[in-house]
This record gives sequence, structure tokens and C-alpha cells, in this order.
Amino acid sequence: MIAHRSTVQGDAQAAGRLSSAPRPRLVSLDLLRGLAVMGMILVNAAAGMFYSVKAPVFPLLLHASWSGLTLADLVFPAFLMMVGVAIPFSIARGRADTVGRIGWRTLRLLLIGFVLSNLYWFADFGSGAWRLFGVLQRIGLVYGACALLYLWLSPRVLAIVAAATLLLYWPMTLLPAADGLPNDLWVRGHNFVASVDRVLLGAGNHNYVKGPEGYDPEGLLGTLPAIAHGLIGVLIGIFLRTRPERGASVPLAAAGAAMLVVGLACSIGFPIVKDIWSSSFVLVTCGLTSLALAALHWAVDGRDHVPGGWPAAVALAFGSNAIAAYVLHMVTSDMIGWDLMLLPYRATLGILPGQVASLLPVLIYMALIAWAMMWLRRKGWFIKV
Repeated sequence: MIAHRSTVQGDAQAAGRLSSAPRPRLVSLDLLRGLAVMGMILVNAAAGMFYSVKAPVFPLLLHASWSGLTLADLVFPAFLMMVGVAIPFSIARGRADTVGRIGWRTLRLLLIGFVLSNLYWFADFGSGAWRLFGVLQRIGLVYGACALLYLWLSPRVLAIVAAATLLLYWPMTLLPAADGLPNDLWVRGHNFVASVDRVLLGAGNHNYVKGPEGYDPEGLLGTLPAIAHGLIGVLIGIFLRTRPERGASVPLAAAGAAMLVVGLACSIGFPIVKDIWSSSFVLVTCGLTSLALAALHWAVDGRDHVPGGWPAAVALAFGSNAIAAYVLHMVTSDMIGWDLMLLPYRATLGILPGQVASLLPVLIYMALIAWAMMWLRRKGWFIKV
């Protein structure tokens, strides 16, 4: 669905007459969502250079193999928290069709995600096993659960649900593995959460990580703390709706710092592991994302114009059509391995450090995606999934 700018503004003005209607989105929200999806594309493209082209890549642009945290591990959780923050700004309570609209959007995200996760399998059934989960599937499940809980529960109860989920998830990961593998949270795949993916999805054949220690980083049980992750975003969104422009920056930064400290303390016993979305991972990444959102909220919200020049304009273009940007990336990701795209890398490999040279095709690829997003924004087109 493509919504034109004037239609969106008209809907927002009409909704503004209802006390339960959402307020227009904050510029800081669109900016951070845009930066997050740009980061997701950057990380995936860099991984393509590393794994497909065998090019040297800065380690921060690659995911931690298991426990630990790199820049690459921050972008998806930042985007997921923005999904939660946007819910109070985009969903109006009291509409008879709200539940149906949430359900239909969730289903669309799941279906598109399944197709994108299995493009090669759809083209050739003999190319390997299909994959059930994926990034858009997780976004869809988190969005659907958080949106419905936002409709049905008070902020206080939402906070209790999020906290209880994170607390209970820790002992759940310590249960004996469902397939008998020794349990050790510090060893890749050796935990109850990963074992459920292996048992559920045919000995791991339909998981992203294959083999007897395989699992899916967007797997079934890991969706539970991801929902808590989204609920933290919902609570922040509710808070931002009730505070004057730029007035929420300090308390939001304080909350972010508190989550960061608590998450780091918890990581002593419950390691920071993106692939099972550990509770410490949720708190640390939500803390860092909250600090970034607080800084952007102070810098750009409530101003007559958005500072930052063309970099801010590019980030806003990505943020306005974030899912469209990610889908476009997924269907064009093979471009990073084209001989034409690799010409700058090969031409500069002996002149520039290898890690710098490998960034050139990545940046050219991202510039092409950015051109498409800027074109959509100039047209006033917003593709709604």
C-alpha cells in the first residue's frame, strides 16, 4: 500500500480531534529508525563482502559469533525498539477495526518475511531446506504482540509483563536441552532455547544455523524476550506522547543509562547473546538505543527545521520507508558480489587498507538504496506494509 503525504497529513489532522488518537510521529523516531535500517543494510552488505567475496572487513561490522557485542549487533534491536516506540503514535484506541488492522499487518510482515527468507528455495526447491523464521517475521510477531498488548493493558501492566518476561527467560534458557546437548550458555547453541529450534524444525534443517548445534537467531522462544524488547519501546512511546517537545530527553537518557548498567551487571551470569536474545542483551541494547533516542529528541524535536543537512535528510528518507528499504535490500543483496560493484575494491586494494577498500562497494550499494528512498520521499510516497 502506498500512502501519499497529503493523505497521511489529512488522516493525522482528523485523528487529532479524537482524544485517543495518536499524535504525529516525532522526527527523532524517524531519524533513529532510518539510521537503524541503514545500519542493518550496511552490516548485511559488509557480511556479503566477507563471506561471499572473502574480502577483509572491519570486525565491528560483523556479528559476534556467540556472546559479546559489536556494532553489527546493535542495529536490529534498535530498529525493533523503534517498532515499539511507534505503536502509541500510530495506533488509535477505540476504533472497531483496530484489532483487524493489527492482525492483517502482522500477517503481511510474516508472509513477506517468509518469502524473503526463502528466495533461493522458491527459485530452486533442490537448493536446500526452507527457513521458517527471519528478520521480518520477528518484526511482525513483535509488532502484533506489542500492539495488541498496548490496546488491552495499562502502562503499569505492560511494564510488569516486560520485566517478568525478561526475568523468567533466564531460568528457561538453563533448562536441559530438548535434544540432550550439554547446556552451557557460553557455548554456541548449547542451551534449551536453541534445542527447541532444532527439535521443532527437523533437527535444525530449517534453521539459519545448521548442524547438531544449530538454531535460528530469530527462533521461537527467542521471540519472547524480543516482545519484551518491543514493550520497552511501547512504554517509551507512551512516555514521549505525554511530555512536551524535548522535555523528555533527560529522563529518557536516565532510563537508558539505568537499563545499560543493569544489563551489564546481569551479563556476568547471563551473557549478552544476540542469537538467543538474552535478557542482558535486551537491557544493554535498549539502554544504548534509549540514549541515542534521547540525544536525537533533544537535538531535533520541536524545531522549525531538522538540523544535520543532507545526512539527516537521507536518514529521514530511510526512516519514512524503513520496511520498503529493507525489502529492496533483500531482493538486491546479490549486487554486492557483481563484478561491476567490485571494481572499486579491486582497483584500490593495493592502495588502501583492505578493510577500507572493501567498504567502497558497500557504500556504493547503500547509495543506490538511498537514491530510491530519497526519490520516494520527494514524491511523498510512503509504502505501508
